[in-house]
Amino acid sequence: MDTSITRRGVMAGGAALSSPLARADEASPALVHSRDAAATTPVTLRVNGETVRLIVDHRTSLLDALREYAGLTGTKKGCDRGACGACTVHLDGRRVVSCLTLASRCQGKAITTIEGLATSPAHPHPVQAAFMQHDAFQCGYCTPGQIMSAAALIKEGHAGSDDQIREWMSGNICRCGAYPNIVAAVRQAAREG
Repeated sequence: MDTSITRRGVMAGGAALSSPLARADEASPALVHSRDAAATTPVTLRVNGETVRLIVDHRTSLLDALREYAGLTGTKKGCDRGACGACTVHLDGRRVVSCLTLASRCQGKAITTIEGLATSPAHPHPVQAAFMQHDAFQCGYCTPGQIMSAAALIKEGHAGSDDQIREWMSGNICRCGAYPNIVAAVRQAAREG
């Protein structure tokens, strides 16, 4: 068996991964991270209210499953070590860093990404609306993770003061330094929510 990597193979794999939802029933070798079929596992995830069936390497993080397999690129890959919060999603209503969460351990759990937070594009989530109103982003790369953390901390009851907001948002890094605007947005969303 020829295991060499070719330009054609890379291009074909990239095309397969660019589809909106790469599902297991449409699986091809391009959808599998590992060349060893024994190292793959079928995974069924409930993402934003939809069932998504994937075939992934058993070591695939939830972040990579969402971005590379399911085509949900709103969740960002920042540090890939659980230190920056850019990949924050909700798992059964609790915020988690998806880069440190194995996709295979998320079966049967409700996963909410930034794409599923609002009820519709015309009706953003209160945190999303507050972020836009307070210009709580600059480059925007960390914004999805910031919004997911903010929505969770408000639900958890940790938005009682600016100091409390800063403490509970401390796992989310904004490299541009938009922290005052982020705190103002969270404060407003907590009041309105």
